[in-house]
Amino acid sequence: MAEIDLLKLWWRGVNAVRGDLAVVRALRDFPLRQTPSRIIAVGKAAAAMARPACAAFPDAPCLIVTKDGHGTDALAQAQVVEAAHPVPDDRSLRAGDALIAAVAACTSGDHLLMLVSGGASALAEVLPNGMTLADLQAQTQARLAAGDDIATLNAHRRSVSRIKGGKLLARFKGAMVTTLAISDVQGDALSVIGSGIGNAPQDAGFTFTPRIIASNAIARAAVAEGSPIRVLRNDETLYDDVAALAPAIAETLRTGGPGLTILGGEPVVHLPPDPGQGGRNMALALHLAREIAGTEGLRILVAGTDGTDGPTDAAGALIDGGTAAGGSSGVYSPFALFDSNWGKRFWEQLGL
Repeated sequence: MAEIDLLKLWWRGVNAVRGDLAVVRALRDFPLRQTPSRIIAVGKAAAAMARPACAAFPDAPCLIVTKDGHGTDALAQAQVVEAAHPVPDDRSLRAGDALIAAVAACTSGDHLLMLVSGGASALAEVLPNGMTLADLQAQTQARLAAGDDIATLNAHRRSVSRIKGGKLLARFKGAMVTTLAISDVQGDALSVIGSGIGNAPQDAGFTFTPRIIASNAIARAAVAEGSPIRVLRNDETLYDDVAALAPAIAETLRTGGPGLTILGGEPVVHLPPDPGQGGRNMALALHLAREIAGTEGLRILVAGTDGTDGPTDAAGALIDGGTAAGGSSGVYSPFALFDSNWGKRFWEQLGL
């Protein structure tokens, strides 16, 4: 069987859930009932989602809250606040204040367009009285290190936040809110995406229209549609620790026969005290490299559709049966890296 271009297929999935294209499709297929008076975009894809919205409604003030380095291509009329991810910093608190100010500026009859994507939970926060930023950072780091899944982590974030779980939109005094969301969570629940920052309270006194415009299922469907070979499996099952997922995935791939297996989700990682750099995708790829060492004819791409893996500029890694052996020389052997989670150093050492 001819070798297929896994990166090309991955890009099909990425483009299917790109923030700008997803918003363009949503505005085309589901026209807004009223021209927005204000646009708020929050998350790692915030700038991309805001571009077509701001272009379509140039008179609407636009606030973008996004991750470091992700706001550079925002339209000139937008106010941009960048903050840290996945652990919030002082800019996250400034972003939270900016969100409250933007919502409070809406008056009777206004229509607010909310654009929400993954990462929003860390990028903006307003803390309750008695809680400090240091407290929040310590809690977040502890939960990330313990391997909390996104639903558990975001449930905690909602419990301590003054803007998550519908609390931000509880301040809205206008007529209508439309939330267009890119889901990065299992089940695509708006109450979990961004810890519910774009969700409305149950007793909202305004018309609320939520819509999921991109998701893992949409990305996987695009990959499957473009596959030049038989798709053996297409599931959203990657919701476990990488150390538990890797052996099961490797066994499935080794015994599945010729074809393409597509798996989606968000694995978790239990971090050591000094984890270095890397993210869940590189960590899973490292574990898989060990599991498939020596296996011929098997190639695996582990990558995130948002283009970044943890606090890095890489999306993941591409491996095969020779990857582990290729990294066995030098100080940073793959087997030492399995314990330290220095995923990024291993891939850089291999020139990947």
